[in-house]
Amino acid sequence: MLMTINDENLFLSLILVNELQEVLEGHKISLKRRSEHVTEGTNEAGSGTLLNKIYTELYITEGQSEEVNTQHEVRQLEITSKKNIQDTPIRWHQIFNILCEQQKHIRVVLTNGVAGVGKTFSVQKFTLDWAEGLENQDISLLVLLSFRELNLIKDEQHSLLSLLHVFHPTLQKIRAEDLAACKLLLIFDGLDESRLSLDFNKEQVISDVTQVSSASVLLVNLIQGNLLPSALIWITSRPAAANQIPPSYVDRITEIRGFTDTQKEEYFRRRFRDEDLSKRIISHIKASRSLHIMCLIPVFCWITATVLEDMMTRDQRGELPQTLTDLYSHFLLVQTKRKKQKYGGHKGPEELTESDKEVLLKLGRLAFEHLEDGNILFYQNDLEQCGLDVSEVSVYSGVCTEIQKSVYCFVHLSIQEFLAAVYMFHCYTSKNTAVIHSFLKYSETNLLWLLRFFKLYDPIIPVDDFLSRVMMKSLESPNGHLDLFVRFLHGLSLESNQRILGGLLNQTDNNPETIQKVINNLKEMSSEQISPDRSINIFHCLMEMKDHSVHQEIQEFLKSEKNSEQELSEIHCSALAYLLQMSEEVLDELNLKEYNTSEEGRRRLIPAVRNCRKAEFCNCNLSEISCDSLASALKSNPSHLRELNLSRNQLQDSGVKLLCSGLESPNCKLETLRLNSCSLTEISCGSLASALKSNPSHLRELDLSDNQLQDSGVKLLCSGLESPNCKLKTLTLCDCSLSENSCDSLASALKSNFSHLRELDLGLNNQLQDSGVKLLCSGLESPNCKLETLRLRDCSLSETSCGSLASALKSNPSHLRELDLKFNQLQDSGVKLLCSGLRVQTVNWRLSALKSNPSHLRELDLSYNKLQDSGVKLLCSGLESPNCKLVTLSLWSCSLTGISCGSLASALKSNPSHLKELDLSYNKLQDSGVKLLSDLVKSPNYRLETLKPTGV
Repeated sequence: MLMTINDENLFLSLILVNELQEVLEGHKISLKRRSEHVTEGTNEAGSGTLLNKIYTELYITEGQSEEVNTQHEVRQLEITSKKNIQDTPIRWHQIFNILCEQQKHIRVVLTNGVAGVGKTFSVQKFTLDWAEGLENQDISLLVLLSFRELNLIKDEQHSLLSLLHVFHPTLQKIRAEDLAACKLLLIFDGLDESRLSLDFNKEQVISDVTQVSSASVLLVNLIQGNLLPSALIWITSRPAAANQIPPSYVDRITEIRGFTDTQKEEYFRRRFRDEDLSKRIISHIKASRSLHIMCLIPVFCWITATVLEDMMTRDQRGELPQTLTDLYSHFLLVQTKRKKQKYGGHKGPEELTESDKEVLLKLGRLAFEHLEDGNILFYQNDLEQCGLDVSEVSVYSGVCTEIQKSVYCFVHLSIQEFLAAVYMFHCYTSKNTAVIHSFLKYSETNLLWLLRFFKLYDPIIPVDDFLSRVMMKSLESPNGHLDLFVRFLHGLSLESNQRILGGLLNQTDNNPETIQKVINNLKEMSSEQISPDRSINIFHCLMEMKDHSVHQEIQEFLKSEKNSEQELSEIHCSALAYLLQMSEEVLDELNLKEYNTSEEGRRRLIPAVRNCRKAEFCNCNLSEISCDSLASALKSNPSHLRELNLSRNQLQDSGVKLLCSGLESPNCKLETLRLNSCSLTEISCGSLASALKSNPSHLRELDLSDNQLQDSGVKLLCSGLESPNCKLKTLTLCDCSLSENSCDSLASALKSNFSHLRELDLGLNNQLQDSGVKLLCSGLESPNCKLETLRLRDCSLSETSCGSLASALKSNPSHLRELDLKFNQLQDSGVKLLCSGLRVQTVNWRLSALKSNPSHLRELDLSYNKLQDSGVKLLCSGLESPNCKLVTLSLWSCSLTGISCGSLASALKSNPSHLKELDLSYNKLQDSGVKLLSDLVKSPNYRLETLKPTGV
């Protein structure tokens, strides 16, 4: 029977569908084979393990900590170790799911995580689960591409289609129309290892999967959505490299936090079949805080397991590693022993041979020379410059491994830092002055020390002097990239670690007196010009030297009921800051003045702000250096801080600029910020305005009193107040050198549709004058204005301002409830004008509107006026009115006598009287007058509860 054209087309379509299905099934099988085996710490052939056998679920959350670009990765781990109990995790198979109503379609996901935290393992697990048909089966095609692979073709020209054909040969038969028709997920693993140049500003648009260009351009167009806009994109990266992708192109950011405590234990149980061995290892790790924190990272768990398994399964002599230096020294020994077993054909001696030492020192030189520049990838010429050849590196693949053709890296950054420290210490002990000189970069002020080093002044350079210099250099690093390196250096000064390394380091003068000098130097080290976050590493160096005295003293301090009486040294404060911020309990308040310590000691306590809700840092001699630490705390996830008082510190504009980088973070939840008397100018107003415009801005109260902001500063600030993201309710601008021009800017802000301002204090700006109040009142009269409290004390106002304010009070609606006009020359005529518009609940001046119906006045302050007894008598006629609802009356220093007490007593006996608080301080009332009123307080028939007739 002949087929019609339609039948033939249908038949061909079915054939193509079947062919595509066969291609996809073949691709799944290929992916399964590629991802079902993994290697821990090394890529050498034959070292693979089944992923499902060892894989332990990792902790992943939405969002990220913004301090990632300014903190050493080990420091991030310490912070993360506490955060893991705070946030709700999400599962890998949910990363493209819409988790709440506010979220839009998730197309591009960026996953951050520090080195060794399990990003690649997680990608492999995701891929394996898909290939085995267990998860995400709505995805038709998953394509995994590592940046290591893409680096190999960075100079070549490809289309997206040909790119897939190159790296996934099973997809050779897939066509352009197939890619458009199926639900595609492209995974790009390891952005931090990329050598591609991603330029999102170029206008080269690629929209066809057959269009040829560079891998960089193809990737940019995929992320932008020009190429395969329906495809899902997942990118993994170390945090510091993630900023290569503009946030506007990312729909979801996730962060791998590593293992929780429960997951750490699961890892070791899965890795060791011997239950007793896994229990012993877990117990030992829990006993060491340093090891326990580092075991957040799967790679570090592997390092720890490698060492402890070796030590616990042979004749154990000496104690198990307690510090990081201990552990890494043993790790180097274990790797050397395994190298001998594999390449030597026999176990060989435990000690390092001369050949071992030579290669390890060359690796140490490689690690050291690239550490300062932050290089983690090395090429063949880098190896050759350090005297290494490929064969030497290959036998130490558990330390430094080839990640792709002719590209190498250390198994983990911490191993690079340890080997760098070993090399540096070797240079010191072998008197390699050129390396030391280059690293420390001596200035003329250090000439004396330099002469001593070259033995022109002193034949022996003590190790304590050397370590002090290296420590100071590390503290000056803005991101602490030398923190772990300097910890290892101090640990290597101990004879016990030098003995483990079996002659790799020349023996130093490490008698007890010398070691005590090193410890004393750490305890007494000054860090006045150093970030408080950096200073904490001094405490960690003490722990690496196994000096626990400071830690024990601080533990006792925290247990003491009267701990505020104990004097704390600077190193005590560093230790306390570390322990407080690592505590599981969030502090209600951190008040630096409550601690008996020096100004430098108080600065060292600042990092504890990460773990408190309220911080009182008023008048603590802080500078912009402290603001850097505070900004980092505001960026942290989670950020607990809600109230921050930095008044009376020399922060200056540069400090506020740093602080505002924290305020702009989406993690920041700060509600109250006080910057009274901080030497600020209009520049700070620009920074604060930018923060108020950020989304979301949680700031509700801002105090900028006693700063030279001037009108130009207020104008900038008001641009923030008018932002739809700004939710500020209270703004204090007392004594800021403002004039009528500021009132114009503020009026504009009050008229804004987005104005949330409820309280405004402009006191002590005596250049505002009547013209300024007139401009301000144009804002008060706006229907958008919700202002409830306005303070204008001592602003050089006259009765003219009263007329303007009265007009504003008559506006509909007027929300004003409190008005402070103290210390202005209003006179009686001004008060009369003001009373014509009275609807406020509190007015700090003399009023005669108590009889009005209704009367909203609840609080009245007439202090420091010459009312005399005759004035009070008139006032009392208002108090006796049944319409009067006044609750609080203040009559300080009003030239009153006992006669006024009689008038007030009569008014208070009226029915009903609502007055509960009466202040008559600093008047000549006499005892008889006071007694009249005191009897009313004691009587249950009257409402008066508080009477203050003190003073004369």
